[in-house]
Amino acid sequence: MRKELRVAAYAVCVRDGQVLLVRWVSRQGDEKRWTLPGGGMDHGEDPYDTVIREVEEETGYTARPTVLLGVDSVLRRYPRPLGVTADFHGLRLVYEGLITGGTLRHETNGSTDLAAWYPLDEVAALDRVELVDSGLALWRDRPADGRPLSAGRSTPDRDR
Repeated sequence: MRKELRVAAYAVCVRDGQVLLVRWVSRQGDEKRWTLPGGGMDHGEDPYDTVIREVEEETGYTARPTVLLGVDSVLRRYPRPLGVTADFHGLRLVYEGLITGGTLRHETNGSTDLAAWYPLDEVAALDRVELVDSGLALWRDRPADGRPLSAGRSTPDRDR
């Protein structure tokens, strides 16, 4: 089994009761789900710079990360070519983002095809990846340890 590690940075951008989301498209194009704007770090790139670059690429907006909300860690197994299975570990650094400029537009020739603002109370009805829920939980709860409650804990452990 091949081990894969992917480090990425994402932004939770909320304004006027709405959150900025992008629609992720699978490599095969057969699956589309809403996610937070962001993506993988380039080698040598600072995650702060990654989230700025990715928000602009996927939405057209200029964003300023204001707070590192936390880290969402996921483990999965994926099939790869030639019958190989990947033991995948994703580390997702989640920032609060402030939109400072630009104009909303959709990404072309990338991993997303739409960008839109959604009312926070309508997000639960969207076909979305779990990162949306983790990111919004980090934004809402602001756990001192930066770990989403969904990471196997039933209550925040703020006293340690």
